[in-house]
Amino acid sequence: MTTTRTLAASATALGGALALALIPAAGASAHVTASATSTAAGSHTVVTFSVPHGCEGSPTLVVDIDIPDTIASVTPTINPNWTVTKNMVDDRVDSVTYTAIGAGLADGYRDAFELSLQLPDGEAGDAVEFPVTQTCAEGTETWEGDEVPTVILSEATGAGHDHDHGAAAEHADEATASASTGSETGGDDLVARIIAITGVLVGVIGLIVGVTARRTQKAG
Repeated sequence: MTTTRTLAASATALGGALALALIPAAGASAHVTASATSTAAGSHTVVTFSVPHGCEGSPTLVVDIDIPDTIASVTPTINPNWTVTKNMVDDRVDSVTYTAIGAGLADGYRDAFELSLQLPDGEAGDAVEFPVTQTCAEGTETWEGDEVPTVILSEATGAGHDHDHGAAAEHADEATASASTGSETGGDDLVARIIAITGVLVGVIGLIVGVTARRTQKAG
């Protein structure tokens, strides 16, 4: 009986320890993340940044998203609960800042911010990083390093090359059709000429036969 109780107590303690160990891990995973409608290198995409919580219970007031130098231009999506500002440096968007209207995003509630942009060229597996600074009513979270919101590039689709090949094939088809039409037209002209020449020859032969017949009648 004692052994059974001891095993039960040990199992309960182990379960509690596991639960406590999992709590920090779950909390650490709930950071600002980035997801893209397309990850192909060089493609146009919309990157969505998700903010799932505040700073240790404090509401979020400002979300500032740094834009990598490899991205030339950015078009932020309007969010009705936030004002948005494009911060320019040397004629390019260096960062995009969303500032809350009113009391801000309460802790435990999620909001999302969308940026339309063109991903840089690169190899599949390359990381495009967007450091984010989350400013709350009390405290600040900086999402960078191992926790930086990231888009991992996939292989370029080559859509532009496919379009070029399609256009070339279309031009080739047009040229072939034109050549075919020209050949048919040339054939029709040749037939018409043969018919005309044949008609002339028949007329000439008829004239010769007529003249010969008249001379024969006169001679007789």
